[in-house]
Amino acid sequence: MNSKIWLSSPHMGGNEMKYVQEAYDTNWVAPLGPNVNGFEEDLQNYTGAKHASALSAGTAAIHLSLILLGVKAGDEVIASSFTFSATVNPISYLGAIPILIDSEKDTWNMCPNQLEKAITDRIAKGNKPKAIIVVYLYGMPAKVEELLVVANKYDIPLIEDAAEALGSKYKGKSMGTFGKFGILSFNGNKIITTSAGGALISDDKELIEKSRFLATQARDNAPHYQHSQIGYNYRMSNIVAGIGRGQMEVLDERVAQRRANFKFYKELFANIDGVSLLEEPNEDYFSNYWLTSILVDSSKTGGISREDIRLELEKENIECRPLWKPMHMQPIFADCPYYGNGTSERLFEDGLCLPSGSNMIDEERDRIKAAIIKLFRK
Repeated sequence: MNSKIWLSSPHMGGNEMKYVQEAYDTNWVAPLGPNVNGFEEDLQNYTGAKHASALSAGTAAIHLSLILLGVKAGDEVIASSFTFSATVNPISYLGAIPILIDSEKDTWNMCPNQLEKAITDRIAKGNKPKAIIVVYLYGMPAKVEELLVVANKYDIPLIEDAAEALGSKYKGKSMGTFGKFGILSFNGNKIITTSAGGALISDDKELIEKSRFLATQARDNAPHYQHSQIGYNYRMSNIVAGIGRGQMEVLDERVAQRRANFKFYKELFANIDGVSLLEEPNEDYFSNYWLTSILVDSSKTGGISREDIRLELEKENIECRPLWKPMHMQPIFADCPYYGNGTSERLFEDGLCLPSGSNMIDEERDRIKAAIIKLFRK
């Protein structure tokens, strides 16, 4: 059987071991150390955010951002419905209530109109939401200016879940730097990885310092162990941060490689009716194209569906995945208030993520192309 072509596998750059070795050589294998500080500086320099806190996961970053904004049990927090559960789970950690918002069709991200509709309705019901979490799916920036207009109009802080969007920009500005907080993820499948890890970025120095305090078990400044509030074990380790420092050196290269994958798929599907790609709506948008994603209209493809493509590629040992199943369709969040018109449901029904690793080689692209052409020739 042919070797597996993964959806998005880790891709080392070469210098990761240099930083990891330094940690070993200097015995900085404790949770914090020079690599953590260096990695935070790298993230600040790259994104333009003034401050960064390196954490154990993007989920931890979302959880801390909500705590820092004062979210408590019974509060309402607005979030994109079309996302991975890690966006919404931290709302529930706090006993707060997720208010789920549908997508718009241009970017597949949160719809500004549905957002305002939800806010006015929640306020009318006596519950002004405490925060808004917008997600940048598959690296595509949302209509962030329009979303900010709504958020600012009602004075609700915006959290940007840019877990999939490191390297993406809107009007030249890095995603994660528009709202109160930006969330980054360095999970194994992301555009760069620390094997596991995440970060919270913000221009608010005081809040980032507070996030570091909470992430190290909220230990008070005392010669003994003293705690005046609940803390968490959320800080990134110095070893893991060393991997991140090596990965940051090749981030722009990784973005270029992912964008090249998108170009390959755009050319591949150019003459196939009924298949469209998620692409930048105009020149204001710059996507890292973390995952190239398609929509399949079986009424125009001769009956070939998203699932037919996935199964055909699976037969060739090529990994593909359906788009995220919206949160309002998930059993655990099915009772949450939802504002939408079915856009994300249709995207889930007809959408597919294609292999997009920055380490894909021409031979693998040729295999994918051959399998697609074979299917559509039937």
